[in-house]
Amino acid sequence: MLTPWRYGRGLPIEALWAWLATEADGGQVVVTAPLAVIGGQVQLCGPDLDLVRAMRPEAAAMRARTGCAVRLVRFDAAQGMEELP
Repeated sequence: MLTPWRYGRGLPIEALWAWLATEADGGQVVVTAPLAVIGGQVQLCGPDLDLVRAMRPEAAAMRARTGCAVRLVRFDAAQGMEELP
């Protein structure tokens, strides 16, 4: 069960998981799914593997709709790029 985040209750992020689509030209994008309640799109990614695996039906629907190869991938090499003042 997920607990809402509050300041002081964060955990270190060891990896980010994502459903990644590979297009015919080799380009890659994080798969998105429509948000029915407010419109827009949500990316199918996050630091919780179980939660991202639960997004499999949405990833499969995008696979069927686009024909692009879709894979569950892990990103684990974090490099700090910028810190806001």
